[in-house]
Amino acid sequence: MQLNYQHHWIIDNMPVTWCYDVEDGQKYCNPGFPIGCFVTPSGRTKDACNINSEFNKKNTFYLFNHVDITITYHSAKDENWPGARLVTARLEPKSYKHTDEDQLTCEGSPMEIPGEFTKKLKLIYTYSVKFEENNNIKWASRWDYILESMPHTNIQWFSIMNSLVIVLFLSGMVAMILLRTLHKDIARYNQIGSAEDAQEEFGWKLVHGDVFRPPKKAMLLAVFLGQGTQIFIMTFITLFLACLGFLSPANRGALMTCAVVLWVLLGTPAGYVSAKMYKTFRGGKWKTNVLLTALLCPGIIFADFFIMNLILWVKGSSAAIPFGTLVAILAMWFGISVPLTFIGAYFGFKEQPIEHPVRTNQIPRQIPEQSFFTKPLPGIIMGGILPFGCIFIQLFFILNSIWSHQMYYMFGFLFLVFIILLITCSEATVLLCYFHLCAEDYHWWWRAFLTSSFTAIYLLIYAVHYFFSKLQITGTASTILYFGYTMIMVLIFFLFTGTIGFFACFWFVSKIYSVLKVD
Repeated sequence: MQLNYQHHWIIDNMPVTWCYDVEDGQKYCNPGFPIGCFVTPSGRTKDACNINSEFNKKNTFYLFNHVDITITYHSAKDENWPGARLVTARLEPKSYKHTDEDQLTCEGSPMEIPGEFTKKLKLIYTYSVKFEENNNIKWASRWDYILESMPHTNIQWFSIMNSLVIVLFLSGMVAMILLRTLHKDIARYNQIGSAEDAQEEFGWKLVHGDVFRPPKKAMLLAVFLGQGTQIFIMTFITLFLACLGFLSPANRGALMTCAVVLWVLLGTPAGYVSAKMYKTFRGGKWKTNVLLTALLCPGIIFADFFIMNLILWVKGSSAAIPFGTLVAILAMWFGISVPLTFIGAYFGFKEQPIEHPVRTNQIPRQIPEQSFFTKPLPGIIMGGILPFGCIFIQLFFILNSIWSHQMYYMFGFLFLVFIILLITCSEATVLLCYFHLCAEDYHWWWRAFLTSSFTAIYLLIYAVHYFFSKLQITGTASTILYFGYTMIMVLIFFLFTGTIGFFACFWFVSKIYSVLKVD
C-alpha cells in the first residue's frame, strides 16, 4: 500500500476499470485499482486515500477489502446472435471493517491498520456484482470509454509537431548541402584542367581514393547491418499492422507474438544484407559471417531474457515463462530463423559485391589533424541528440505502458513518429558524414553506423532517469529485471537506428562520388 501496488483484473478479456473524476470535470478510467492507501504520520493522504474523507487518521493504512463490480452487457435478444456480450466492467473499491464473517454487512467504518501494527490480522474480503443491460454500446466499441478517458492526445500532437520542426530543420540543411554546396563543388571539380589545379582543391574531393576503403572490424559491422535490417522490417510490418487495427489492445500479447514470428521469418533478409555487405568489404570468412549473423545478437538477447526468466522462476512469479515456451522459442530460432539466414547469405555471397563509383588507392592517405568537433567521439555523441528529441515523449508513454500498467493504444502516432525517426536518423548522419569528409577524414563506415545508433545510449540514460524518478522499485530482483529488459530494448534500438543511418550515409557517399570525373 505504501508503494501504491495495484490489482489488475480481467473479465472476458476486458480490464476491470476504476473510473473516477479528475480536473475539469473529466472522468479517468484506470485499468486497475490499488490494494489500499496510506496516511503519513504528518497527516498527508497519499494516492487513493483522497477518495474518502474518512481516511484521515495519521500513520494508518486503509485496506480496500470490498469491491462493487458493475458489468454492462449488450443483449442479443433483438439481434441474430445468441446470448449477450460484455461491453464494460467497472468497480468501486471500498474499505469496510467486517467484524463477523457469518453476518457480512457492506457498511460501517473503514478497515484501519495502524502503521506500527505487529500482530497477526485476519482479513475478510467481500464483493458485490451488478449487471446492467445497455444495447447502445456496440461490442466493437467496448474499449472507447477507456481510451477516451486518457488525456494524451494533445501531448502526442505536441510531440509530433516538435519532431516535424526537427525534421524540417535537418531537411533544410541537407537540401542546402545537396543543392548549393555540392552542386558548386562538383561543377568546379569537373572543370579542373590539370593536376596542378587539383592540388589546390580540398575537402571531400581529395579523399575519393580512400573513401571506399574497407573498414576495420568489417565482419562485425556486416553482422550488425544484417540484424538491423531484420529488426527494421519486423518493426515496420508490426507497426503497420497495429495501425490497421489487427493488433489492438483487446488481443493481449498479439503485438509481441507478431513481432517474434516476423523476426523468425525474416532471417533471409538478415543473411542476405550481411553477406552482401561483407563481400563488399572484401571479406572471405563467409562461414563465420553467417554464423555470427544468425547467432550473435539473438544469442545475447536470449541469454539476457533467460536470466530474467530464471529470476522470475526463483521468485515464484506467475509472469515467468514456462520451460516449454522457451524450448519452442529455441526451436523456432534454430529450426526456422537460422536456416533462413543461411539461405539469404547464400544468395548474398552468390551475387557480385556492390560496385563503388571510384577506385580505392593502394596506399592510404594521411588524415590531417582534426578539430574537436570533427573527431569521432564528439560527432557521434552529437548525432544521437536530434533523433532522441523526436521520440522521447513517445518513449515516456511506452515506458508507462510497460512498467506502470497503462494501456498503449496510439499506434497511429507511434507509426508517424517511427517514420520521423527514420528521416531524422538518416539526415543527421548524412550531415555529420559530409562534415567529416570535408575535414578529409574518410573513416566513415563505423562512424555512420554509430552516429545514429548513439540514440540508444540516450534511451538508456532516459530509462535510468525514469527508474529513479517515476518508479518506486525496491529489491535487487526487481531492479535486475528492469535493467535486464531495458538492455534488450537498447540493443534492439542500437541495431535498428545504426542500420538506418549507415545505409542513408552509404547512399549519400555513393551519390556524391558517382558524379565526379575521377578514375
